Amino acid sequence: MRAARTPRRAVHGVLLLDKPIGLSSQDALTRAKRLYRAEKAGHTGTLDPLATGLLPLCFGAATKFSQIGLEADKRYLATLTLGITTTTGDGEGEVLQRSKVQVNRADMEAACLRFTGDIEQVPPMHSALKRDGKPLYEYARAGIEIEREPRRVTIHQIDIVSSQHPGQDDVPEEVWTIDVRCSKGTYIRTLAEDIGKALGCGAHLSALRRTGSGPLTVASAQTLESLGDMSEAARDELLLPADSLIADWPVVRLDDEGAGRFLSGVRRRLQLPDSPRVRVYGPQARAFLGSGHIAGGELISTRLLSPLEVQGLLDTSGVAASGDRSPRQPVFAGPSL
Repeated sequence: MRAARTPRRAVHGVLLLDKPIGLSSQDALTRAKRLYRAEKAGHTGTLDPLATGLLPLCFGAATKFSQIGLEADKRYLATLTLGITTTTGDGEGEVLQRSKVQVNRADMEAACLRFTGDIEQVPPMHSALKRDGKPLYEYARAGIEIEREPRRVTIHQIDIVSSQHPGQDDVPEEVWTIDVRCSKGTYIRTLAEDIGKALGCGAHLSALRRTGSGPLTVASAQTLESLGDMSEAARDELLLPADSLIADWPVVRLDDEGAGRFLSGVRRRLQLPDSPRVRVYGPQARAFLGSGHIAGGELISTRLLSPLEVQGLLDTSGVAASGDRSPRQPVFAGPSL
């Protein structure tokens, strides 16, 4: 006899998940979605199975803004093993070459500085980037090398966190950990290899942990194990508001009439300055309506929630209210015309 299907429910918000090593982003999403019994869920960009750390997951209304998380700057703790290059650029590949390492902190700082700012990276063959509908790693596993065009990315800052040397703490190789703040689309594995080349000894990425994505950090992220040990109510309490991914955008708050017109896609004239992006609310604290922009004194919708989604946010209890003010969040106040 077939087991009864678990009923799904409307869940709205953002979960900060601490993804474990060895699990794909999609598998992590599937497990979290099952725990929450959520009708709709999505993630804000993949995190390599060999990486751990912050993976923001969106439920319900929040999925409409997952692209914002994908476009956000990222922050990583990257561990580089010097003197060893591999076929994949990480610890899973076969060793290509071993070299003698004579690197001090000044050498590492100089190498990191070379890759700070706007740089060009050639995507690695062992990546999910697709060519003719197939990810590059499938070609790589078949021994096929595909020509890749360099991509421009931005490394905002690289800081040295720690270093370990052979004989110290029973470490057999030279290992350095760096803190990287970068733009979306940056391949940290490629960065590790490039730093190794600049040092003249080669390197591979032996560990990677994502610690930040836009304004979100791993500090309050939960593991799948901890989520599984909680009650459903306790899990719900962990969800950030559906507007968390755009929490640093200016706020427009409308009256009931204005909210109804905005949700219908009708432009609304406002006595407010032009802005390329705003988050829009009705008169209630959690009445998040969607995003838009102001041009020529008109509020124009960009991405709208459905009336059912708005009502779902209003019915949500135990979740931080949307539209809270802070010194970093300018609030547009004024009558709609």
